[in-house]
Amino acid sequence: MDYIKAFIIGGAICILGQILIDKTKLTSARILVAFVVLGVFLGGIGLYQPLVDFAGAGASVPLPGFGNLLARGVMEEVDRMGFIGILTGGLRASAAGIMAAVLFSFVAALVFEPKAK
Repeated sequence: MDYIKAFIIGGAICILGQILIDKTKLTSARILVAFVVLGVFLGGIGLYQPLVDFAGAGASVPLPGFGNLLARGVMEEVDRMGFIGILTGGLRASAAGIMAAVLFSFVAALVFEPKAK
């Protein structure tokens, strides 16, 4: 049942993104940023975590989940370190994911041959 919940919520997020691409003049980059900001906002007011608890990776892996992770990290660091936590919390919470993206991108660049368009 967990897989079905993750598929439904993750799919709904993707459907929302596709509708925004098809029906608006927003660029893909602006939609991606909007999803992250939406995740930060919903995570900051405590509405995104129940969705993560319900759908698991279907809510935590897409871009709003990254925004939620940033918001949660900032809130934890502010509690722990005070004002400086605003600057360090998001990076501390998301460091593993960012490092994995950099590492896998580097490996892909070594393995594959780029082609000019």
